Amino acid sequence: MKDLFDYCKFGDLNLNSRIIRTGLWESERESSGNLTPEIYNRYENIAASGVGLIITELISLYPRDAFSKYSHTPHFKRFVREFKDLTDLVHVYDVPIFAQLGFVQFNKHAEQNMRVEDLSIEDIRKIQTDFIIACQKIDYAGFDGVQIALGNYYFLTRFISPYFNKREDKYGGSTVNRLRIVLEMIKVIKQNTKLHINVRLNAFEIQSGGMTIDDTIEIAKLLEKHGVDSLQITRPRSPQFFSKDNDRTPSEFTSREIKKKNPLIEESEKIMENVNIPVIMGGGVNNQNQINNILNKSKIEFISMQRPFVADPTFLVEWELKGNGQSKCIMCNNCYWKKTSTCFFPRSCKDKF
Repeated sequence: MKDLFDYCKFGDLNLNSRIIRTGLWESERESSGNLTPEIYNRYENIAASGVGLIITELISLYPRDAFSKYSHTPHFKRFVREFKDLTDLVHVYDVPIFAQLGFVQFNKHAEQNMRVEDLSIEDIRKIQTDFIIACQKIDYAGFDGVQIALGNYYFLTRFISPYFNKREDKYGGSTVNRLRIVLEMIKVIKQNTKLHINVRLNAFEIQSGGMTIDDTIEIAKLLEKHGVDSLQITRPRSPQFFSKDNDRTPSEFTSREIKKKNPLIEESEKIMENVNIPVIMGGGVNNQNQINNILNKSKIEFISMQRPFVADPTFLVEWELKGNGQSKCIMCNNCYWKKTSTCFFPRSCKDKF
């Protein structure tokens, strides 16, 4: 029997549980870019709670990106120093931590939010160079790994998608061509850092003509072949899909009923069957019985959570002590829309649910 509090291996890393705390793109940084005391306190509380692995909120590759107002950026001159303090703090609790790195828009001078097919080879080389330099800073800052954001609707997600990528050169067309920009970066990152490379990947796309699960399986196999150490499986508009209308999976449900309610379970299993690296299923869980039921009625080994940690960064402590835990998060998405890593739902109202 698997349990969410099992000590387990995650590639070369040792985890204190099967729960992965994943981030979106919220921040509580000061306007100057400094990490606030609240951020250090939040990460320490999460690390001390019994979590297995922490993945940060989005670190935006470019300081003028769509979410850069709320995100950290490697361009901040004290990035390495401040994040080294944060990673040292998390490591006190024997918890590994990854930096999630990505961007939404590519802007060049007066050209804003450029399309994939409008990028020149020089633009592609700039993105790759900027990404590699950012990974070196992440390595210097003491992170155990980097998560490359290829899920949801980040820019590189659109680059690997047949729906968005209409290029006719070696960076468009076939799956390996669309993925080439990432594979070339991975090779250099592996050669120049000690980072565990995780990729956040959509299981499928919701547009007609977008990535299917078969496309994702092919991409997962290519990523593994070129040095990726683990995957996290998500879906477009994940927080909106996993809303309060989709938040319960009673423990008596059958395996088929569980998978129907959360499509990422079955899709993650299909990917797991085709790779030999750890796969994290992301999204849609918020109680202890639900998680253990998924773990024991599927092949899933690792489950990620984000919004429950916003509602209460220490909730896993109570879960482990008392069992049968239920997150205070009701999946209202107020924390997602407000972009501040804060639960805005009044506690008195939560108690009614």
